[in-house]
Amino acid sequence: MSDSTASPAPLTVLISGAGGTIGTELQAQLHAAGHRVQTLVRHAPSSPDEHEWEPAEGRLDPAVLDGVDAVVNLSGASISRLPWTKPYQEEIRASRVSATRTIVGAIASAANPPRVLLNGSAVGFYGDRPAERLTEDSPRGAGFLAEVVEAWEAEAFQTSADVRVATLRTGLVLAQAGALAPLRLLTNLGLAGKLGTGGQIWPWISLRDEAAAIVHLLTSSVSGPVNLTGPEPVMADRLMRHLAKRMHRPYLVPAPEFLIRLALQEAGQELLLSSQPARPEKLLADGFAFRDPTVELAIDRLLAKS
Repeated sequence: MSDSTASPAPLTVLISGAGGTIGTELQAQLHAAGHRVQTLVRHAPSSPDEHEWEPAEGRLDPAVLDGVDAVVNLSGASISRLPWTKPYQEEIRASRVSATRTIVGAIASAANPPRVLLNGSAVGFYGDRPAERLTEDSPRGAGFLAEVVEAWEAEAFQTSADVRVATLRTGLVLAQAGALAPLRLLTNLGLAGKLGTGGQIWPWISLRDEAAAIVHLLTSSVSGPVNLTGPEPVMADRLMRHLAKRMHRPYLVPAPEFLIRLALQEAGQELLLSSQPARPEKLLADGFAFRDPTVELAIDRLLAKS
C-alpha cells in the first residue's frame, strides 16, 4: 500500500538569472526543500550543475533540458539601473525577449522537455491604473514597461501546449538589494519624505514570499499570468513612513512629482509615481499562504536581518 503522506518527489529545476536577488533566494529555498538546482550561466561552467548559454545569440543546447522537470527564467537587465537611456531601454526589452525565446526554442527541440516553464514578468504590464482593482485578467496598460511585458510574455506563451506556462508578474520586491535599495539609502541619509503625492499605490512582496510563491507554482496546476504581489497593495506614503520609522530617521523631505520626472524622466513616472493596485488572486485561490502578509511585517523582518 502506498504512503499517501509521503513527500513529493524532488524536482530538478533549471534557473536562468540564478545569481540575482530573487534567483539566489529561490535557490536557497529549493535546496532546503530537497530539490536539485541547475543554473544557466554565461561563462565556462564550474560545476556539473552549471550550463553555459548565450541568450543574445539564441544559443542553448537542448540536451541541457534532459532530466529537467521545470525551468524558471528570471533573466533580464535590471529596471532599477538608472537612467533609462534609449539604448538601455532596448537592453531591458531585448534581454527579456531573447532569453525567453532561447529557452522556448530549446524546449521545443528537447528530446525530453520539462513539464513546466515559470517565466519572469512584472506588474508593469498594467501601467498606471489608480482607480482599478487589477487582477490577472485585467488588460494591458500603457507605457514602456507594459509594452516590454507584453512582448516578454508573448514569447513565453509560444511554448508547446504540453508544457504548463506561468508568467510571474512581480511587484516591488522588498529585499536588501533591488528597487528598495535606493529608497533605503535616501531614508538613511535623512532625505525620506513623500514621493509625489504619496498616494500612488505600490504592489509589493517580500523576497521570501516571492521565492516561496515560485516554489509553490512549480507543483501547482496554475497557468497563465500570475500576480506575485502581497495580499494588499499599499500607498507609497505608508511604505515609506514605516521604513523611516523603523530606521529611526526623519520623514520630512518631500520629492515633488515634477522633480522626480525631471531627474528620472520615464523611469520616475513608471517606477515611483504610477499606481498598480494588483492583487494575487490566482495565488490566493490556489491556497498559497503568505508569510509576510503586510508591508509592515515585511519591512520589520527585512531590517531585523540588516
